[in-house]
Amino acid sequence: MSKILIVDDEQMMLMMARRILSCKYDVITATTGAQAVELFRRERPDMVLSDLMMPELDGYELHKILQSLSAEPVPIMFMTADESAESESKGFELGAADYIHKPFKPDVLLRRVDNIIGNLDKIHGLEAAASTDPLTGLLNKSAAQKEIGERVKTAAGALLMLDLDSFKLVNDLYGHAAGDKILIRFARLLKEVIRGNDLAGRTGGDEFIAFLQGVNDEKILRDKTAYLNENLLAAAKKLFGSDMQIPLGTSIGAVFVPDEGTDFTTLYRKADSALYNVKQHGKHGLAVFSARTHAEHSTSGGLSQLRMILGERNAEAGAYFVDFEAFKKIYQLLSRMTDHFQKGLTLMQFTFGAGDAADDFKDVLIHSLRRSDCVSRNGNKFLVLLPEATAHEADGVKDRIFSRLPAPLADNVTFEREQIF
Repeated sequence: MSKILIVDDEQMMLMMARRILSCKYDVITATTGAQAVELFRRERPDMVLSDLMMPELDGYELHKILQSLSAEPVPIMFMTADESAESESKGFELGAADYIHKPFKPDVLLRRVDNIIGNLDKIHGLEAAASTDPLTGLLNKSAAQKEIGERVKTAAGALLMLDLDSFKLVNDLYGHAAGDKILIRFARLLKEVIRGNDLAGRTGGDEFIAFLQGVNDEKILRDKTAYLNENLLAAAKKLFGSDMQIPLGTSIGAVFVPDEGTDFTTLYRKADSALYNVKQHGKHGLAVFSARTHAEHSTSGGLSQLRMILGERNAEAGAYFVDFEAFKKIYQLLSRMTDHFQKGLTLMQFTFGAGDAADDFKDVLIHSLRRSDCVSRNGNKFLVLLPEATAHEADGVKDRIFSRLPAPLADNVTFEREQIF
């Protein structure tokens, strides 16, 4: 129910206006401008109905003061017995929403107040629509960046960038309507792991952002990450069937505020850097940015620090994915070691045909292999190194990979294998 503040030094007019409006609105009253200012500060009414001519503080001055106390325009309607055009013109110049002349008819007063409140509802509705992502109900990109940008200037917490893993495969195999259902479900899960004073938005197709105010514990973020991954996959299997093999989940990059700054652009870039680390090291996990762990170029310090720099962070289940040049180096090294292998070294090649789901095939491939295996991509070809694997075991690995691919995707992939030793 909208709240209206009525201000009039004439008790009879005050009582009359209150009786007319209280049947539909929450009404509070003041008999002086000073009382009105205090009530406005405390109650924050949606509209003010004020007498124009009052002792000490007239309606014009009251409007100026109330406007100075609010970041938004204050809707005010003046009541006056002065029928001169000059007073009405001055009021509209100051931003008055309407005028009504005393004595007024009850139905006229109610109708004019209804019009003002109705316009306010439309404005608020348009503002909400302009800042909300229509699919998920979260903040849209511009609103999220604006509101989170303002929040991080003064509030401590954790800025998160979230990206859905293998989401494109959902659209390709089940259609965009199914993809929308996954986005809606993920948004609902995201709302479940944040509180009322936190902020969350959708910044792209399958990209999200959130600010968790007051959170500075990495364990809390890891627990939330695990919850999102577990429940998103469960929701997808419920939607598509328990035999669904898409490795759906979320990768999250995080940065703590104000530890890493208070400028949104800087924080966004750092969270994005952390997210990239997750994407490159198995996905379905969390990485928290810190200058120490991201200073890959630094070579100072002893062996302990060097091991930290060289070591794989946020390691998840599945094969190790590297670019093609690194894959060549690993292949050359392992080829040198084949004399010491008990079972040998197997090189596998999967060639991807026409289509644009190669990134999702990579996800299935990685999660079908061991952490000791290595994967790379060279154009439309995916290369796999299986240390300590016989030809028979390699064929078993191939069969496992193809069994996890939906039929349309499996039909688009050809396979070759060579036993190095």
